[in-house]
Amino acid sequence: GGFANDRPELALFDPSDRDVPLEARIEDARRAEAAARASDPRIVNSEGSQASSGFARVLYANSGGFLGAYESASHGLFCEPLAREGESMQRDYWMTAARRLADLEDAASVGREAARRALRRLGGKRVPTCEVPVLFDDRTAPSLIGQLASCANGYSIYREASFLAGRLGETIASPLVTIIDDGRLPGGLGSKPFDGEGQPTRRNILVQAGRLETWLLDCYAARKLDLASTGSASRGTGSAPRVGTTNLWLEPQQGTLDELIAEIDRGLLVTELIGMGFNPTTGDYSRGAAGLWIEGGEIVHPVEEITIAGNLG
Repeated sequence: GGFANDRPELALFDPSDRDVPLEARIEDARRAEAAARASDPRIVNSEGSQASSGFARVLYANSGGFLGAYESASHGLFCEPLAREGESMQRDYWMTAARRLADLEDAASVGREAARRALRRLGGKRVPTCEVPVLFDDRTAPSLIGQLASCANGYSIYREASFLAGRLGETIASPLVTIIDDGRLPGGLGSKPFDGEGQPTRRNILVQAGRLETWLLDCYAARKLDLASTGSASRGTGSAPRVGTTNLWLEPQQGTLDELIAEIDRGLLVTELIGMGFNPTTGDYSRGAAGLWIEGGEIVHPVEEITIAGNLG
């Protein structure tokens, strides 16, 4: 395909953010930490709070005649408090990230949310082996979607190291599932006007109403499969291109998380995943987890030291 000649305005940074002093970012971290500790006497310590700001300029040229550049920024705030009650001690975290400082969540609310999450894990229990509905919260669900996307990576497909190989056009999920990877989302944390090979980034619909629509491809993987690049090349300054995602998400359906919980008679809300137990060749999934147990449509107690298992195929 042709190189990216357009230059979309993707709102990847606010020039005035360069003028924000380092001390102001340190103060944000302190505010998050103080808010977490002040929210409940059971917050006894912390693994720390961190604020970050980075500015980048990417300039890419190749022997095919492409020359392009863009600037971006990324800002973050992270808080990880420790909660104690009797013998039970738990940690959890919350974070916010954005291209512009003005789009970050308020520092104090980040601290309070981190504390709330740590506190709700106190007194965790195990549950007996059972087969129940499993919900993933907003922090754990992205890893599941990312693992599915990695199985649509062109390199995995041509090597036949993915359970999705040979299944393009097939129904692989519920009709409620639509998964999109869009490199041109304004302000998106993964947005960029061109990919690691100078190809234009674009909106790729990976899964449409449960049907597998495309692989994610750079030029090399595309040639191997006799297809065209999907603008999905990702690279570091010293590395060859590889396939990567940009802004990857599951299209929202009707209903809130609370409404989904209310519909479950007995089940699990996953709030943390541990370990790497996913086999892309077979789709087998088995990971350590912690979360909240649901009975009669309500959260009844925290759960820890469990394993969730299934198959994405």
